[in-house]
Amino acid sequence: MGKVKWTREAFRWLKEIHDYIALDNPPAALKTVQGITRMASTLSAFPQRGYRFEEVSEREIRVVLYGHYRIAYLVKSTGDVDLLGVFHGALDMGRFLTDLSNSP
Repeated sequence: MGKVKWTREAFRWLKEIHDYIALDNPPAALKTVQGITRMASTLSAFPQRGYRFEEVSEREIRVVLYGHYRIAYLVKSTGDVDLLGVFHGALDMGRFLTDLSNSP
């Protein structure tokens, strides 16, 4: 079983989602963040569960869905997972992941 690591960028996205929802509904913000976090934690046992993000073919970037959000992650050769970001479905995720996938 691999490990799931939240990158700073992914954590920043999660915090922004929380803060935005909390403006109108703090309990819903907490519930959403907890759900995203639970979904992300399942990737330690099932790193291949998401669909492959084909726009970036150099690395194995995959995406798993949670409600209106897409959790993007990198599967490493060790089986560990680096969470790259949490994106609302309306965002052009490819614009952000292309830059991130070129990082070490």
